[in-house]
Parts: sequence; C-alpha cells; structure tokens
Amino acid sequence: MQTIYSDNLIDKIFSYTSISTKDKVDKLLEIDANQYTNLGKDSTASEKTQVKKNSKYIYKTIKKIDNSLGVMFLQHIDK
Repeated sequence: MQTIYSDNLIDKIFSYTSISTKDKVDKLLEIDANQYTNLGKDSTASEKTQVKKNSKYIYKTIKKIDNSLGVMFLQHIDK
C-alpha cells in the first residue's frame, strides 16, 4: 500500500466551511474507498490494521456531520 491518510487531512476536510456537508461526507468516503482500493495481496497485516483504524476515524468524523449515517458505518465496520 502506498498512500497513508492522516487524521490531519480528515480533520481538515471536516473543518471546511466552503463546502456542503454532503461534499464533506463524499470526500471522506472517497478517502476511505481509496485506501481500501490500495490494499493488495502483498499488504502487510499492519497496513490492513491501519486502514481499518483510519476507516473508524473517518466514520466517527462522518458521525459528527451526519449522526445516523456515521452510526450506520460504525455498526458495520466489523461485519
């Protein structure tokens, strides 16, 4: 896996005031999708764990924007 997303980038997107809440959620979900897309057969267990940790942080941030959507994502992260 080549790209690691930081909590700072996620927080920066959350703090944007110039875009709609829908666009914030879309950007966060795009990051989430990209990080899973970059995982491959050769990804280490620690990389996979980091992606899951990042997803959880993204979903918690989405929960701050749209509570019901964030709760749904958090409930399904381990399934």
